[in-house]
Amino acid sequence: MRLSLNQSIAILLHEGMTSVGGKTGLSILRYSEANIVAAIDRTSAGQSLAELTGIQRDVPIVASVMASLEYQPQVLVIGIAPGGGDIPDDYWRELKDALVAGMSIVNGLHTPLANIPELKQLLKPGQLIWDVRKEPPNLSIASGMARTLSCRRVLTVATDMAVGKMSTSLELHWAAKLRGMASKFLPTGQTGLMLAGDGVALDAVRIDFAAGAVEQMVMRFGKNYDILHIEGQGSLLHPGSTATLPLIRGSQPTQLILVHRPGQIHIRKHAHVPIPALPEVIQLYESVARAAGAFAPVSVVGIALNTAHLDDDAATDAISQVQAETGLPCTDPIRFNAGILLDAVMGG
Repeated sequence: MRLSLNQSIAILLHEGMTSVGGKTGLSILRYSEANIVAAIDRTSAGQSLAELTGIQRDVPIVASVMASLEYQPQVLVIGIAPGGGDIPDDYWRELKDALVAGMSIVNGLHTPLANIPELKQLLKPGQLIWDVRKEPPNLSIASGMARTLSCRRVLTVATDMAVGKMSTSLELHWAAKLRGMASKFLPTGQTGLMLAGDGVALDAVRIDFAAGAVEQMVMRFGKNYDILHIEGQGSLLHPGSTATLPLIRGSQPTQLILVHRPGQIHIRKHAHVPIPALPEVIQLYESVARAAGAFAPVSVVGIALNTAHLDDDAATDAISQVQAETGLPCTDPIRFNAGILLDAVMGG
């Protein structure tokens, strides 16, 4: 399942329009081809989406679900990704208003909605609630079989959560398609699943089967494509992240792209956890991927920077600094393009 292209969509983004917590809705606004008719954020209502976010899309920002009805949305997408994935208390009124107005709901948070009696009784024929985070069926323990595939398997890894791994994978995928490659983007989180359909919501999978779920997905597509762009999750540096290692083991990547926010010196919300120098982070990922020789050597072949917080000159300087520091190709694939990183993947 994915966001339908023939339905009008409103995105619920309270307090998320200008924060990391709104990454789901902002990514949908940036990348989805769906007909998005309104973004809902009471703190940004009436302002310009382009001026606030840099996303060049003509979508009005309104204060509530009720205010969005003027634009006749058929689907409400919950566009925030708060810590822990729980639905904020003040969102429940908005969800009920949407259902009463005849809208379906797309929910990427950990709290499932489809079986809540209070919401189910509001559903009318033709309405549905899509809980994106579900464990796939028929999972098994990973076996390392992805290493037998001949396709390139490009995994994005990072210095922290929410720095742009999905966006980097998408930009690489589209750059590959523009070059005529048989390319596939494989999402592993709720936003990517809403955009692409195929994939796995990795944080909905029991930990013993997480690498197996990734392996199952990669094996399903690997024989039909020349290159797979696998969306990274979490970070080996983050004290609360458990997703990165299963992604490495399940996908058996052939190349890694490291994603980083320049100027960030510690894990967000964990000032006691510093981010080491990038050459050390690169060594960490390559060492973990190789596992002392148990698996094939894998190199970080390029660096993707998230420079959204910098002006053009500062972004260019940050890219030059990282290139000098690491000796690797570096760019911001959203601000500029992913071509230099794809060149590194194809040469790696």
